[in-house]
Amino acid sequence: MPLIRSCRALALVFALVAMAMPQIIAAQEEGKPAPEVEADKLAAEAPKEKPKSEANPVVLMKTSMGDVKISLFNDKAPISVANFLSYVDEKSYDGTIFHRVIKDFMIQGGGYTADLSKKEIKAAIKNEAENGISNKRGTLAMARTNIVDSATSQFFINVVDNSFLDHKSPREFGYAVFGEVIDGMDVVDKIKGAKTGAKGPFTSDCPQEAVTILSIRRVES
Repeated sequence: MPLIRSCRALALVFALVAMAMPQIIAAQEEGKPAPEVEADKLAAEAPKEKPKSEANPVVLMKTSMGDVKISLFNDKAPISVANFLSYVDEKSYDGTIFHRVIKDFMIQGGGYTADLSKKEIKAAIKNEAENGISNKRGTLAMARTNIVDSATSQFFINVVDNSFLDHKSPREFGYAVFGEVIDGMDVVDKIKGAKTGAKGPFTSDCPQEAVTILSIRRVES
């Protein structure tokens, strides 16, 4: 019997606590601030400033002939820019060369090392040549094969206006422009003047003395 009375008393206590709990919780939510440890945690997690726009990222390309600063058209060629920056961020372009140079056309690089070994590449990307940007002097475009969606790591800088490379139709798809030189065209012009000829796997247009891309890094615009 004493055991039964004790159990009944304990059950009564639990019932009273359960009845009071909603009022206790409500009082905590409405009247008391969050514990300081939680406030500190929220403050630490809150962004210090609004994230900067990535509308036009800028990169600095250091070459064996000088520096070239490039603005990337993320708003017009987001796939090409994301692809290019993935190679930049992995430092894949470091130590590559401009392996194809034609002084009245363009300079092309990003796919071979100084010993003319091919670099590892990612999957090919969609051709964004329909973005309406012309292959004018100083612009960067994705190099590719005759297959429309075959661009990977290689790019070229137009050293003259090459409107014949622009998109015209599905049968004349064009080459996707994704950036432009904003400083250092004098360096580009030095590179286009390199002595070229047959070298390694190339039968022509390869600089006889390597023009090296030392690095490409993101910088403040």
